[in-house]
Amino acid sequence: MSGPAGRPSGDPADPADPAGPATPADPAGLATPADPAGPATSVDPPDPAESGSAATGALFAFTDDDGPVDRARGGRRRLLLLAGGATVMLVAAGLVLGYVAAGPLVAPDDYAGAGSGTVVVEITPGATAGDVAGVLARADVVASAGAFVRAVEGRGKAESLRPGRYRLRHRMAAGSALDLLLSPGARVRRRVTVPEGLRAGETLARLARLSGLPADGLARAAADRTALDLPPYAAGAAEGFLFPATYDIEPGTTPRGLLGSMVRRFRRAAADVGLEAGAARNRLTPRQAVVLASIVQAEGGRESDYPKIARVIYNRLAARARLEMDSTVMYGLGRHGIVASAAEIKRDTPYNTYLHTGLPPGPIGNPGESALRAAIQPAVGDWYWFVTIDPARRITKFTNKESEFVRFRQELNRHLGRQ
Repeated sequence: MSGPAGRPSGDPADPADPAGPATPADPAGLATPADPAGPATSVDPPDPAESGSAATGALFAFTDDDGPVDRARGGRRRLLLLAGGATVMLVAAGLVLGYVAAGPLVAPDDYAGAGSGTVVVEITPGATAGDVAGVLARADVVASAGAFVRAVEGRGKAESLRPGRYRLRHRMAAGSALDLLLSPGARVRRRVTVPEGLRAGETLARLARLSGLPADGLARAAADRTALDLPPYAAGAAEGFLFPATYDIEPGTTPRGLLGSMVRRFRRAAADVGLEAGAARNRLTPRQAVVLASIVQAEGGRESDYPKIARVIYNRLAARARLEMDSTVMYGLGRHGIVASAAEIKRDTPYNTYLHTGLPPGPIGNPGESALRAAIQPAVGDWYWFVTIDPARRITKFTNKESEFVRFRQELNRHLGRQ
């Protein structure tokens, strides 16, 4: 503990100080005799180290418990403390003013212009404007998440942000970044094109290879009779109803979602061509029309020949004759080819139209819109046979004479190198 005047408690009175120790009448312990020569005790010159400490460390050292302190020394220290404090305050004020002036240059809230370079960012399904803003800020597309959120809210575009991968630029103005996110041209799409006529198994294999979706997941979705919203006449089977087209694979796309979109695309094509009404007009069920279209697709060369091929099938059905289509035989055997061998023609499957009359029990592939239209809008003619004599150039000939049909088959064999 320290005494009232800074002297250690119980120190003896200074002989040069007749007043002795402070008395109760002088509780502060500061009274000194009226000596014209000045104070009895000597005043040491300022200690440079101590003065420096007072000037530079004034904010941290306000007391001194190491020895006597007189008025002169205390006054000087107080002046130094005030001066030091003022200096610190001026420096701090300068820093604040400098930050206010230079802040936008050090950490701008928003960049200016269209940016530079290229960066691909991904927006996941369900992401909010704030989520997107965070992704863009971390990728240095925008200067701050707040700037982007303000741009979105100011233009009322929160509901217009869509999941996907987008090609943007570094250091863009928030408004420019929003413009690109709303532009279809900025999207980085993974697209899968499914050609016409592929069988269901081939379609699933192609989707797995090009979409990145798991093959087993696609197979399970295709086998689920209730997952794909197939039309009633599909009888629960996906074959024939996975419409051939180009599909975008978005983040979050599932096997069930992708196959479902293919079925919806089939439904739209069927509605566009008037499949159900057209089938009824030709005395077919909608399912039979799809079966017929799948044969047209598998047998046909050029689209202009599709209505003629359909007419051949109608003419043979009307005569209650066997269709004798090699494409159906090969489908039943799980093989590919445009000409079945004599041994293959003798193999009995439900799809062998050399052995069974009428249409096969189901589609043999997935027909496109042209084949669907041809199935319900056949050409007018009495053709009973056709042969694609030149598969490479897709040249098909039609006839109602068996002798010409035999000659056409010979032409085909020559092109195939069988003669």
